[in-house]
This record gives sequence, C-alpha cells and structure tokens, in this order.
Amino acid sequence: MENTGSQGVSLEQQVESVERSIVFLRQEQLSLLHGLHLEILSLQKRCTELTQELNMKPPGRREAEVKEEQKQLEARCREVEEHLQEQQEIQSDLRWELSQKSVIVGSLRASLKEKERRFLEELKNRSHRTTVLNTELQKQTEVAAYLSFQLHSAKQKLHQQRQHRRPAQSGVDKPPIHPSPQASASSPTTIKPKRRSSSRPSSNFHTERARECVPRERVMGPEEPMAMPDPALFFYPYRHRSRLRPPHRHALQEAEGEESEELDQGASVSRLATTVAKATATTASTTENNSE
Repeated sequence: MENTGSQGVSLEQQVESVERSIVFLRQEQLSLLHGLHLEILSLQKRCTELTQELNMKPPGRREAEVKEEQKQLEARCREVEEHLQEQQEIQSDLRWELSQKSVIVGSLRASLKEKERRFLEELKNRSHRTTVLNTELQKQTEVAAYLSFQLHSAKQKLHQQRQHRRPAQSGVDKPPIHPSPQASASSPTTIKPKRRSSSRPSSNFHTERARECVPRERVMGPEEPMAMPDPALFFYPYRHRSRLRPPHRHALQEAEGEESEELDQGASVSRLATTVAKATATTASTTENNSE
C-alpha cells in the first residue's frame, strides 16, 4: 500500500508539473503571437509606405531594394510560422501525455481504493477473530484453573486418606491380644473394631469445600455463594461389603480395599493431570495463533 501511495503521489506531482509547463507554454505562445501581430502590423504599415513611395517615385534602383526587403520579410514570416507550428505540435503532444497520465492516475486511484477496502475488511475479520480467540482463551483458562483446583483437592484428599490409613495398618500388623477368661468374665461386653467411614465425603465436607473455593468477597457479600461442584464425582467410591467378618480378617480386607481405592484415586488424579496438561497446551497454542 505504501508503494502504491507513493506512486500515486509521484504521478500527481508529474501531472501538476505538466499542467504548469502547459500554462507557461500558453503564456509564451500568447506573448509570441502578440509580438508577431505587432510586427506584422508594423510590416504592413511599412509595406503600405513603400508602395506609396513606389507609386510616387519612378521605378529604378529603389525597386530592387524594396523587393529584397520584401523577401527578407517573407522569410522571417515563414520562420515565425514554422516556430508557431512547432509550438502547437508540442502543446498537442503534452495534452495527449496529460490525458494518458490522467487515465493512469484514475486507474491507480481505483486500485488504491480497492486495496484499502480489502485491507479494512481483513482488519475487521482479524479483530473479530482476535475477540473470539480471546474469549476462547478466557474460557480455557477458567477450565484449567478449575481442573487445577480439582487436582489440588484430590491430592489433598489422597494425602489425608494415606495419613488415616497408616494408623490402621499399624493396628493390623500388631498380633491380636486374646483376653483371659477372667477378663472375659469380668467384662461381658465385646469390643467391636471401629469401621472406617466410607470414602464418599459428607454433606458438611462438601459445604466447607464449596465455601473454600468461593472468593471471600462473595461469601461476605449480600448474595449467597454458589456451591462448588463435588470433586468426589471424579473418583470411584469404595463400596463396603455388608457381611460381617472376624475383626482381623475384616481389617485386612479393609486395607486391601483402601489400596484399591487409592489406586482408583491415583488413576483419577492422573486423568485430571492429563486434562490440565491438555488444556494448558490448547491455551498456549491459542495464544500463539492470536499473537500471529
């Protein structure tokens, strides 16, 4: 576009220079014609005077001088007429060149307007595409933040479950203490082993986690904060068996179930990590396309 604009400016300057030269030539031609008319009038006056002298005086040596002077004047008139014809030809050539350049300038202006229109359309399309990509980038950023928060929550929950499982495993590894007959007679009530609660979080835990994920200004404001989606939906809950087993065997099977639950939760955590990585890669590629 800059080259086209510079060419258009140079053509306009050339057209202006040609117009100025044409005006200058016209002025010179007018001045020359005025001088020629004055000279012709003076020559005509001189011719009339000479004819009067010839008519009044007898023919002789003076007639030869008059003829010679007439020849000189005729030659000079022919030279002036030739010069005038040359000037007219030059002026016609300049007019033709000016018309050609005006046609070129018109075509260049039309092409420049077309290029400007295309550039504006492309700029509009790119701005719309940039807006769409920014919106998509914002959505993907929110998704990545949500997934990273879920991953962090899953890691914390897994860590808490591991900490709760360690005392249970230590209790399972210890040999069972058989009560003596006296102790059994004195204490008729049997001590039942404590069953671990289900891995599914309670409603209070959901409420606390939802309050933690909501910003403080929204919690403290007049509006009631919206609850966060339950991260436990991404996990595979551990289903306890309802049959009664001996305490030692039940503890061993519970430990095995917790290990399988840990493996399931580890798999869900790895899936969340993969999803976060994919979202981050998509966000990065979108940012690169937007910058290009």
